[in-house]
Amino acid sequence: MKVAALQMTSGPDVTANLAQARALLEEAAGRGAQLAALPENFSFMGLKDADKRAVAEADGAGTVQEFLAATARQLKVWIVAGTVPLQSGADGRVAAACLVYAADGRRAARYDKIHLFDVDIPGRAESYRESTHVAPGTGPTVLDTPVGRLGLSVCYDVRFPELYRQLSALGAELLAVPSAFTGPTGRAHWETLLRARAIENLCYVIAPAQSGFHPSGRETYGDSMIVDYWGRILNRVPRGRGCALAEIDLMRQRGVRESFPALRHRVLAAAPQPT
Repeated sequence: MKVAALQMTSGPDVTANLAQARALLEEAAGRGAQLAALPENFSFMGLKDADKRAVAEADGAGTVQEFLAATARQLKVWIVAGTVPLQSGADGRVAAACLVYAADGRRAARYDKIHLFDVDIPGRAESYRESTHVAPGTGPTVLDTPVGRLGLSVCYDVRFPELYRQLSALGAELLAVPSAFTGPTGRAHWETLLRARAIENLCYVIAPAQSGFHPSGRETYGDSMIVDYWGRILNRVPRGRGCALAEIDLMRQRGVRESFPALRHRVLAAAPQPT
């Protein structure tokens, strides 16, 4: 079984972004991937954060969702669709929704990004307040796919290991981490965080990313990769657009989990919140 992590440089033109995504999905399917994952913000990265409000689609209908369903059906591939801005609530904020489409075109899952990137980058005049325009999700999502049981997450989520403990407790064998990491944080932490989440949960990690300089002036780190349950990097795309492909061996993963049963040795639950 093969999976693909797709790397893009998205901008404010939805049509151009979907054309870029389609070409990469065709490449992944042509190389034998049963599941292909697109990065966070694959369909839209605006000139301003507020721009996502104007392009947000209703849940279940819209250009981007129709594209995903049709492409999955035509290529006969499962698609993990990074994030799509979906209308959410009366205050105008959107959901950063990671959508999964099965190879027959049906939507199989939706996960709304829980942890929002409200951060000042250390040592840089670079600041983000994602919660101004995005409403957070509320719970984990795991689903069965042809390549294994998949746990969903998005970008900044990767810094919160308690989420991945919940996903592994729900049976996840693979973890999707579609992202748009900044240049500075990517250089410092991206690979380390992905390999840590893989090792501590004995899970494969599929991490598609945005890469390069976007029309807004923002730089994203790239380095899309697929990591195995032992923390080994199976394939990666360091910069630019591209497709990282790797094989998934669930039997070998299950054998390692049996002989090295760290997941069964857990004693402490998530730490209580300070009062």
